Amino acid sequence: MRHERMKRAIRALTASVYGHDAAQEERRRASAFLLLCTMGGLAVFSSTIAKNPVLPILAQQLGADNAMIGWVAAASTLTGILASLPAGLLSDRWGRKPLLLGAGVVFVSAPLAYLFVATPAQLAAARAYHGLATAVLGPVAMAYVADLAPTHRGERLGWYASTTLAGRALAPVAGGTLLTIGPWPWVYALCGMAGGLAFLGMWLLPDSQASVASKDDDTAANPALSLRESLRCVLGHRTIMATSLAEASQYLAFGAVEAFLPLYALSVGVDKATVGLLFGAQIGVKTFARPLMGKVSDRYGRARQIVLGLLLTGVTAGLFPQTRLAPLLLVLSAGFGLGIAIASAATSALVADLAPENSRGAALGTLSTIMDVGQALGPILLGTLLMSVSYPVGFAVVASLVIVAATLFAFTTTDASPLETRKET
Repeated sequence: MRHERMKRAIRALTASVYGHDAAQEERRRASAFLLLCTMGGLAVFSSTIAKNPVLPILAQQLGADNAMIGWVAAASTLTGILASLPAGLLSDRWGRKPLLLGAGVVFVSAPLAYLFVATPAQLAAARAYHGLATAVLGPVAMAYVADLAPTHRGERLGWYASTTLAGRALAPVAGGTLLTIGPWPWVYALCGMAGGLAFLGMWLLPDSQASVASKDDDTAANPALSLRESLRCVLGHRTIMATSLAEASQYLAFGAVEAFLPLYALSVGVDKATVGLLFGAQIGVKTFARPLMGKVSDRYGRARQIVLGLLLTGVTAGLFPQTRLAPLLLVLSAGFGLGIAIASAATSALVADLAPENSRGAALGTLSTIMDVGQALGPILLGTLLMSVSYPVGFAVVASLVIVAATLFAFTTTDASPLETRKET
């Protein structure tokens, strides 16, 4: 009897200790996640206020023509294409926090660069430098969120995306207000303050628990081999690449709509205030829908949700030039934003689920890179088409590409179970 009581006491003590450790770990994850969301919102606010609406105005004041303004605007996206994948790879090797701190240095210093530009080329260089920060932030912060969320990953990624969307939505309002009441350097002063707060958040983050090669691993002695193996593993994974291409098709449509929907709406008599409302509706729907759609993908699976989101995105994109009525354009714009939210809430979660733990940053970096290529190609493709065809035909081509991508994704990708289900089974 005495032995039995002793065993029960030991078991109770062990359960108490481990339960306490588990509760502590959960609190640590929750506080790190909240800090990540706050930091991400501030960082994206800082990046967005530097370009919207001040960037084209500043470029014009410096003597840039329309073509040069386009290159200035695209400079940061081009940096993203080049830097996102290496950033993800290195975060797998060195951990997430050092890469985020590097991005934070750029968020703090880039706003100062704008104050010294004197030519359009210098402004483009400042934008390219600033783009390095967001190129690193995107995949590395998402990988950090995925590290913190062994369960409910889609929902957590959705909440993180919503905070960055909130920063993106507030930035043009703040920037436009500052331009109304003061000179343009005030905008970059606020940009620098937000970047400084984002850097402080990055500094306060705990060291990430990203899985990197152990010291006994052969690849630890040869970092280049480790990076090559991660890259080979990701690029050779059919579903990760198919998901990345599906995301790219959606952001191709987004880039095209962002560039040319305002011009179409103005051409059919929609006033400028309503044009702004069209994009406000998109951002609002995406902000509120992302966490919910992430939760749905956690529960019911990712792949079918991606197909549904792509189809909704393609259909609404094709319908934009079929109406001249502002209320219908507003409904379509909200539906377009919902399509993006439905699909993108599942794409990043699916890639994070499928990637090996020590290659998660590389996988999300690949997703970001291919997505940036799609977003950069969207306005180029539609702009070229509109030189020889009408708005309905041009938008129909873009819509068809998204629908074709959805069809190919549906036939080449089997639906993966949510992470919780896989763990339970």
